[in-house]
Amino acid sequence: MSNEQRVEQLIAAARGAMANAHAPYSRFAVGAAVRLTDGSIVTGSNFENASYGLSLCAETVALASVNAQGRFADVMEIAVVGGAMGAGEEALVTPCGRCRQIMNEAEQMAGRTLAIYCATPSGDRVLTLSVAQLLPHAFGPKDLGIVPDKKS
Repeated sequence: MSNEQRVEQLIAAARGAMANAHAPYSRFAVGAAVRLTDGSIVTGSNFENASYGLSLCAETVALASVNAQGRFADVMEIAVVGGAMGAGEEALVTPCGRCRQIMNEAEQMAGRTLAIYCATPSGDRVLTLSVAQLLPHAFGPKDLGIVPDKKS
């Protein structure tokens, strides 16, 4: 599979997860897909709550699912797709600050640079970023003297 096909596959998985978003309050659906070192993909969608502060972003849901599998150090790349539900608009969504911090944690624990693909729902536009571009001067495990545990 070519790199372009791999990215398209990851974006399609994020788009599929977006369809499962629970976003009755904001009406803004987001899907995320995380590719692991073995090629498997784990997805997540945003999950809102009537108590807004308890809502979860798609990226956080996907990365927490990866961690629940004991695979946090296996993260390779992440795709994010989102937009207003039913609007037919083609938004290019980037992760919020909290998600950027969690991606930084994943990158530092994985010990590799992660590619972050932010795509429109149709996949017509894709912005490829690094965690450093999303969150310059980040604070993370290395600042606390924590060395990644490569159990996998």
